[in-house]
Formats: sequence, structure tokens, C-alpha cells
Amino acid sequence: MTFVLNWIFTSIAIAFASWIVPGIMPFGPYEAWMCFLFVGLFLSIVNSLVKPVVSLLSLPVTILTLGIFQLVVNAFMLELASWLSVNLLGAGIAISGFFSALIGSIIISIGCSILGVAKN
Repeated sequence: MTFVLNWIFTSIAIAFASWIVPGIMPFGPYEAWMCFLFVGLFLSIVNSLVKPVVSLLSLPVTILTLGIFQLVVNAFMLELASWLSVNLLGAGIAISGFFSALIGSIIISIGCSILGVAKN
């Protein structure tokens, strides 16, 4: 049940980020909400499987930058989830560049935090 709630909240945050950031838009033959659900699913999976390993490997750089590098890791995770959803399912979000992914990941993190507090 927790994974499903995390998936839904992440999908809502992705939809909000695509509404705010001009470089993030739904992509594929499905409706926009399906694209957000696909990316939300892959972002939840990537955040639980890949992100801990990448965070551990980038720990020295994260310490040197006082945690700011973690924003870059979040942007790469969003890019990876977008790439996986588009290439495996044929629908997802299109991200125009790294700056859009960076701003989008910040908005998604804030949105997930706000929605995560609302579920308790």
C-alpha cells in the first residue's frame, strides 16, 4: 500500500512539475495522465533501487558541496526514469535538457514532501 501511495503522489508531483517547467511535457500516444503514471512508476522504482547506490558512490562529492550535489543526483534519476518509461512503455515525459530536469526534480521533491505529509 505504501508503494502505491508513493507512486500516486510521485505521479501527481510529476504532473505539477510538467505544468510549471516549460521543458517537461508528456510524450507518447496515451493521455497525459497515463504518461505521468508511467514515469511515476519508474521514478519510484529508480528511487528505491538505483538512487541509494548512486548516492553512496557520490557521497564524497556530496559532502564537498554540502549536499548540493544531491540535486544533480535527483535530476539524473528523473532523466533515467523518463528514458526508461519512454523506451520500455512508449510513453512518459520528454525533458528538453539538464536544467529542466534539475528544476523539475526540485519541484517533484517539494511536491512529494508536501503530499507525503498529507498522507499521514
